[in-house]
Order: sequence, then structure tokens, then C-alpha cells
Amino acid sequence: MKEQLVKVFKEKFGSEGDIRSYFAPGRVNLIGEHTDYNGGHVFPCALTIGTYAIVRKREDRNFRFYSTNFESLGVIEASLDNLKYDKALDWTNYPLGVVWAFIEKGYPVDCGFDMLLFGNIPNGSGLSSSASVEVVTGVALRDLFGYDDISMIDIALFGQYSENNFNGVNCGIMDQFAIAMGKKDQAIFLDTSDLSYTYAPIKLADEKIVIACSNKKRGLGDSKYNERRAECEEALAELQTKLDIKALGELSEEEFEANKDLIKSEVRQRRAKHAVYENQRTLKAVDALKAGNLEEFGKLMNASHVSLRDDYEVTGIELDTLVENAWEQEGVIGSRMTGAGFGGCTVSIVKTDCVDKFIENVGKAYLEKIGYAADFYVVEIGDGGRVLA
Repeated sequence: MKEQLVKVFKEKFGSEGDIRSYFAPGRVNLIGEHTDYNGGHVFPCALTIGTYAIVRKREDRNFRFYSTNFESLGVIEASLDNLKYDKALDWTNYPLGVVWAFIEKGYPVDCGFDMLLFGNIPNGSGLSSSASVEVVTGVALRDLFGYDDISMIDIALFGQYSENNFNGVNCGIMDQFAIAMGKKDQAIFLDTSDLSYTYAPIKLADEKIVIACSNKKRGLGDSKYNERRAECEEALAELQTKLDIKALGELSEEEFEANKDLIKSEVRQRRAKHAVYENQRTLKAVDALKAGNLEEFGKLMNASHVSLRDDYEVTGIELDTLVENAWEQEGVIGSRMTGAGFGGCTVSIVKTDCVDKFIENVGKAYLEKIGYAADFYVVEIGDGGRVLA
């Protein structure tokens, strides 16, 4: 793959100079959705699919970008001297945002670069193609400009900072963290309140992780994502009139139930309930996995989807159709939407010998109900962002 992309890079930008290669994965969150900006726990893992970047520094202050995923856009040009979000710059706002974040954080970028990108993450799927681009850009900048004191956690934080403040999406830290810090065959149990984390082995002897992409495209910035976040912030402020807490993730289910009437809107009560209960489900799910109880893990995945559907209202007919049909299939341990919702993907744990039938049956039911096809991916858990030798 790398050699093929370097060849395309040379065709587009010339073959001279020091051309370097980088990779950052996509991610899937197994459980713990919409908890990361509520100070709760998440349980994502990096995938083996992701974003490849071929990069070479320039001697001037210009950028040239090309993506083999968006060939019709051609080469997009930008400048260090006009580093601000511009809708006309399309996908390049993500790498440009990371350049901006590096500079804001005190790490000068004193020249431009040429960058070719290729991603095999379905675009707009909810597997974090944007965060993957941010992390691969951060890895490249650290390497190209010799910033060895920048950690992979820093790269994750810079990516989140750029998405919040350059691209205007109030995302939490989970996506960038999982992509930067991923480890093969392990999920990351991350406390988003303080970024403490441990790795937990995912031991699937006779099961596979199957991603179903709804192919309903969504844009986080113009979706209801920011609205949900605002609803949770308002609910938290209402609870803080009595409780000494900094985040919804600090509450147990019992503490929430005892104090929920402080939240004056029934809608905000449901939003906050999801944040609290989903965090507790995540804690229980990791314990179940450590105890080797995959069946319990699956039940908690299912309960997570119900809460996202009913209390948080971020699923929609496409994701509900995929999940509810998955629940009916033989060999399914658990299934839920993953990512921000409003389209995107589901994640299911399926017995290996039932995977083909699962894909056939769920795919057929989805096509019949929605009118267009879903795509299915049997995925492996891989390492985080890195320089390619």
C-alpha cells in the first residue's frame, strides 16, 4: 500500500526530496457512547483500517493536498499565512487545523508541505475518519519538525483542540485518544475526566467484530451532536445547584435517581440519565470482559443501544434497523450503534461460524426497509498512529 501511494505522490508532486510515510487507524467504540464529554468512561479500540499519509516538507509557506478518496477535488492549495477554517478547503481543514493547533500550543510550523492521503475507513461512517486524519497529521508534524517531546497523548489532545476550535465540532477526546494510543488486540478503558487509562485484552476465540455501515452520511458539525452536548451541560448545571460534581460521569445510578428532579426539563433528564447509566454500563462491561463473561458484555451492548435510541435519541431508523435485525440473528452476542449516531455504523460481536449468514440476513432486511444497501466489515484490532518504515 505504502509503495503504491508514494508512486501516486511522486506523480502529483514530483519525486525529489525527503518523502515520508505515516499511518493512523480508525476506531470503533465497543461501549460508552456520548460519555466522553460528560466526564465518563469509554471503551474503544483502534482498527487495522485507517488513513495513510505521504508527506514532504516544502521550502516555502504553501501547502498542497491531494486525496485519492476525493480525486475529483484535485490538488487543494492553502498557505501558512492564511491559516483559518474555509469551507472551500473541504477535507483539508482537518490537517490544516492540526497545523494551527501545533502553532497555538507553542510548536512552530515554519514551512508548508505536500501531503497525499488515502483512507480505507468509510467516509462519514462514524469510525472516525476525521480524527484519523488529525492524528496522522500530528504524527507527521512531530516527525518532520523534530518535536520529540510531544507524546501520543499530546497528539490526541492537539487533534481534539483543532476539531473543537478550528473546525467547530465540540467532540470529546475519545476518538483521537483511541487512534493515537491503540494497541493490537486490546481495547482502551479510558476515564475521560482525567485521561487515566488501562488496556484490556479482547479475547475473541470463536467470535468476530462486525461493523455495519448504514451509508447514511452525516456531518457532526451540522448534526444534533452539539445540541446534545449543550443539553447535558445544562442538566449538569441544574444538578450542581445541590451537588458538588464537575461532570455527569461522577454520579452513580442511585445518586442520579435521587436528584434527577433538579433537572427541570424531561428531555434533559433523559439526556443526563443516558450519560450516567451509560458510564455505569461501561464499567460493568469491562468487568464482565475481564471475567471472561462475553454474554454479559453483549447484553450491556444491547442496553447501550436502547438508551441511545430512547433516552439520547441519536440512532435513527437506519441504525435501529441494523441493530434490531442483528438482535434476531443466530450467533449474535451483542449489537449497538457506535460513534456519534445520526447515521454511521453499528458494531456487533458475532460467532465466527454465523458471520456470513449475519451479513446476508441483516443486509437483506436493511435493503428492503431503507431502500439502499449497508456495507459490512469484519475488522481486527490494531495499533495506533505511527511512522511507516
